[in-house]
Amino acid sequence: MRDLLDPKNDFVFKRIFGSEENKDVLLAFLNRTFQEAGEPQLSEIILMNPYTDKDSPQDKQSIFDIQAKTAEGKLINIEMQLFNRYDNEKRTLYYWSKQYASQLEEGQPYKNLKKCVTINILNFSILPSDRYHNVFHLREDRSGISLTDDLEIHFLELSKLSHNQTTASGGLLSWLLFLKSDNTDNWEVLKMQEPELGKAMTVLEFLSQDEDARRIYELRQKALHDEASLREGAREEGERKGKLDVAIKMIAKGMDLASISELTGISIEELKKIAQAQ
Repeated sequence: MRDLLDPKNDFVFKRIFGSEENKDVLLAFLNRTFQEAGEPQLSEIILMNPYTDKDSPQDKQSIFDIQAKTAEGKLINIEMQLFNRYDNEKRTLYYWSKQYASQLEEGQPYKNLKKCVTINILNFSILPSDRYHNVFHLREDRSGISLTDDLEIHFLELSKLSHNQTTASGGLLSWLLFLKSDNTDNWEVLKMQEPELGKAMTVLEFLSQDEDARRIYELRQKALHDEASLREGAREEGERKGKLDVAIKMIAKGMDLASISELTGISIEELKKIAQAQ
């Protein structure tokens, strides 16, 4: 068998969880997520943006999220993020607010707004907690009184799972270990604990053998890596500019170059050139 594709790739993730024929897989994953958060289980979901061949994996700006709706009208958005785009908290609130506000047409009353749930599955860590699953709501700081139940945000951080971690009882952890996919030796055990995972694994194996799916996967991987490299380059350039600005101010105040170099990380040779240009 050829090497398995990475289920954390957002294109592959959506093919597994966001296709009409795999709604039962998505439902099982959501119910395990909500069960761990103490939320009621779902009996049915409607896919609002099922995967189609029109999705463009070459586009770096494409977002292969999964949008679903419950029978009661609650909206759920699931997004897999392979690389850190930074400002994740603000980005999450921005997309949550757009989804929440988009429910109303002009003249409709606010009471028509339904609960919106965002589930971010991250291949990196952003929260100062050892927990791999964190859930946020709007509550009063001291009393814990809920302002409204309409906002619910989940962060599932795969990086907080160890490669040899196991689970004796199944649940959400089994699904996340499948997605992390750095140890396939325990997949048979995971499948026994979570039968619906068997279908997810079968779909992944099928995609891994399909030439067209593998070609699209590699295009998407390249687009994601290119985007990550550009973001990292821009971040490093911004940090360097900030250090240069500080160094120029220090030189203007007459500080010695050795101290400036130690504080900013800029070489003394470069600082000499900056000083000569002033």
